[in-house]
Amino acid sequence: MKTFVTVAETGNFRKASERLYVSQPTVTVHVKSLEKELGVTLFERGKRFVRLTEEGRVYLPHARQLLKFHQDGLNNIQSYTQGYRKSLKLAISPLIADTIMPFVLKKYLEENPEVEISVEIMESNQIEQAVLKEDVDLGFTLLETRQSLLHQEKLYDDPVVFCVPHDGLDAEIAPAFEVEQLLEEYYLLTHNHPVYWDSLLTQIKATYPKTKTMKVSQNHITKRFIISGLGVSFLPKSTIRREVLEGRILQIETPHLNLPNVSAYAVTKYHHSLEVDFIQFVSQFHFQ
Repeated sequence: MKTFVTVAETGNFRKASERLYVSQPTVTVHVKSLEKELGVTLFERGKRFVRLTEEGRVYLPHARQLLKFHQDGLNNIQSYTQGYRKSLKLAISPLIADTIMPFVLKKYLEENPEVEISVEIMESNQIEQAVLKEDVDLGFTLLETRQSLLHQEKLYDDPVVFCVPHDGLDAEIAPAFEVEQLLEEYYLLTHNHPVYWDSLLTQIKATYPKTKTMKVSQNHITKRFIISGLGVSFLPKSTIRREVLEGRILQIETPHLNLPNVSAYAVTKYHHSLEVDFIQFVSQFHFQ
């Protein structure tokens, strides 16, 4: 079946043999053997082409499913022989992954070595569907779900703060920052969070009409631009914790703006013990 699928994908017996690291006669033998077992002809063969018959097109998706099922079995056996007895597939928003989540995962695996964890970094607006379709077991997202089939638990609330480049001066001798001056001097880097920017930007433009904006969709790029002196932004406090401690970003008060709080959620389709235990473990940690 693997040979059949490879020939179907390459459209060529020679290319299939190269991809599979077998001889071309071996490819021919494999295809003929499968055709004999199925009782149909899978390929039309010409001097310069090989293409699927109608029966071949019908069988191809089934062959792919069978190969995937076989590979999943191999993966499970390999995980079991390596000492893993449970597995957990996570989808994590980039902004949540950029907090102390790596530290949390490390601590969890130290205490639960029998659990095999796989992580996919995924935007919050994609995580709900990934959980619904069971591509992942558990999602960590910034968006509140409206799906009745999903279980949701709020992990933490996160205040949004004004972030500016560090001026290199000691806090006690540095002159006070003026929000209006900063917003005129630097670009305001926007839309790096899926929740609050539209309403916040309306408020900022009404209060500081000379504000210049630049859309930067990724949080880690926004922080890099701030550190390099290109712009300023409003980011969740948890995401700049390390940069503030290292003196690369300053957090500035904004007395004339009403800044929002944002939340992070854990989303699951099934309330199984492994997912519940993992959420409880994550909830122990302070993300700000």
